[in-house]
Amino acid sequence: MKTSLQELVLGIPINSAAYQVDRSPKGYLPDPASQCNILSLKGGADTVHNRKNRHGKKGASFAHGVREHVRLGPKITETVKGKLSLGARILKVGGVKKVFKRLFNVREGEKLLKASQCYLSTTAGPIAGLLFISTDKIAFCSDRSIKISSPNGEVIRIHYKVMIPLSKIKRVNQSENVKKPSEKYMEIVTVDNFDFWFMGFLNYQKAFKYLQEAISQA
Repeated sequence: MKTSLQELVLGIPINSAAYQVDRSPKGYLPDPASQCNILSLKGGADTVHNRKNRHGKKGASFAHGVREHVRLGPKITETVKGKLSLGARILKVGGVKKVFKRLFNVREGEKLLKASQCYLSTTAGPIAGLLFISTDKIAFCSDRSIKISSPNGEVIRIHYKVMIPLSKIKRVNQSENVKKPSEKYMEIVTVDNFDFWFMGFLNYQKAFKYLQEAISQA
């Protein structure tokens, strides 16, 4: 099971002893395929080391992966608009704030500033979901569940989940597709020099503005 999870989460590099890979009992939005558990990826030294051993230089490899996904996905924004049917499910749960609280541990006084539909680029491919920006953290959870194999050989479905404390963010970089400037990407670099790439925003400028404000006030 451990190996299977690490194979899936190679695109999520967080290097901190405070993080670990686990399966959370918290529910997500009602999933079209099933009601399932969450893969709560809070980092983990083993995952990071395995990723570095497999792919060599972390930054170059991850950026190469993003370029490959971008080249394969010229209609990524159209896909977000057409296929992320989150609205009805969010309303069913009780709103974006309730979704955020169900997915992540929210500190006392922490406020959700913005939630945006987008893609997270991973070495396994771009994953669609919601990016949450709060006064304490940046967090992402996939829209749909993904399949993995359990120890007994059964196929189970889990959600892809990432959390980055604002205190761990070194900088945020903007980039765009030179052949199609309307396709913009956001790179979040941590103090441990690992990077996360987000793309396919419905409103890129607004998401970037809220992220900058959150980091500046942290």
